[in-house]
Amino acid sequence: MHGTYLRLGVTVWDSDRTVIRAARRKLTRSARRDPAKREARRRFYREMLAHHSNAQRLVAEFRL
Repeated sequence: MHGTYLRLGVTVWDSDRTVIRAARRKLTRSARRDPAKREARRRFYREMLAHHSNAQRLVAEFRL
């Protein structure tokens, strides 16, 4: 899923809301609206936020 995060086109300085919006655009319309896939969407968004958080942590740690 890290590859998917890299393809979102967000920078490390973007907000979590921007990451969620970019991730939402990667989902198909049917996947966004299907109530049966709600938990899968949540897992996907959380994983994208986790990758974003890790990227922010690395930048802060190495002062890039």
